Amino acid sequence: MMILPPATLGMLGGGQLGRFFVSAAHELGYLVWVLDPDPHSPAGLLADRHLVAGYEDYAALDELANGCTAISTEFENVPAGSLDYLAKFVLVRPSAAAVSVCQNRIAEKNFLRQHRLPIADFAAVHDEHELRQASAALFPGILKVARFGYDGKGQEVVGNADEALAAFQRFKGETCVLEQKLELGGELSVVLARDENGRTESFPVAENSHRKGILDVSLVPASASDALAKRAAELAATIADGLAYVGTLAVEFFVVGGELVVNEMAPRPHNSGHYTLDACLTSQYEQQVRALCGLPLGDPRAHSAAAMVNLLGDLWYEDSPGGQRYREPDWAQLYRFPGLKLHLYGKHHARHGRKMGHFTVVNADPQRARELAMAARTAIGIVDAS
Repeated sequence: MMILPPATLGMLGGGQLGRFFVSAAHELGYLVWVLDPDPHSPAGLLADRHLVAGYEDYAALDELANGCTAISTEFENVPAGSLDYLAKFVLVRPSAAAVSVCQNRIAEKNFLRQHRLPIADFAAVHDEHELRQASAALFPGILKVARFGYDGKGQEVVGNADEALAAFQRFKGETCVLEQKLELGGELSVVLARDENGRTESFPVAENSHRKGILDVSLVPASASDALAKRAAELAATIADGLAYVGTLAVEFFVVGGELVVNEMAPRPHNSGHYTLDACLTSQYEQQVRALCGLPLGDPRAHSAAAMVNLLGDLWYEDSPGGQRYREPDWAQLYRFPGLKLHLYGKHHARHGRKMGHFTVVNADPQRARELAMAARTAIGIVDAS
């Protein structure tokens, strides 16, 4: 059954991904309520109603369920129990079961292994004893907290068991995953949408580069071969089918020796899919609305090549004699570039490492899109570490 405008949709989470969902839903004629504890949340500022409450505030959840026809989420760390609770009263997509797999690295790795998908060797680490017993083949490795790690937080590269034990202690004994460190030849991601009937539409594969564990630049089309890009889309669809997923899903891949290795998945739109706002016939956020409401999925084709650059809170600070000074970046430097689309998220305050916005350069020529984006990146003041 299709849910048609002007129905009211609910969104758990009020960050930039939720903000773009609100915009997409409004353009399609829907109303949106957002539940997020931050009174300044970017999505809440645009929503028709913002419930300022925690994700386990059951009075607020009841209010959301009573006022909305269907509910989605913009990030994976919303408690699965809250999604389960809402699902007793209202349509929730993606399901709590699907989201819960992506919330925990151990559950995620086990899911991928059970479905015979290519992953790095790993071991679950619940205590120091398990870490001491870890296979030597896992070193050098990366120790990652099992929950709530993102953008490079909650993980450390470890060369041996002693370094891993020290990192585990710094993580205060949180359950972790020890993952074999791979020699990367590149990083790719696939964003797709899957509907209630199992139909999947994949966006063009993005080629990604990171700085300090945070996505820096995404390029579309990726420089990967057509065969590798096709394989990435097939693997992502296999994951979506295995989760019985409904909504927008992102899957990140490492390229190792010319082959794909699944890194992780996100049960939501993704930073590397921001380019779809400006370069595709349908954005990842419109697809999220469509899948949630049972509408036919849109055409995901790209009409242009694209290069997307993240804008972090570091740009709002400059060195001065008295220390770092807070100021607004000179956006005129970006507006000089033809084909550049700037998106600022309306966040209340900039912090170092916080995603404050992005820009995308679209062009018929992929190389030209990249060149212009990198020139704009330099012009606004993004400096690579020497």
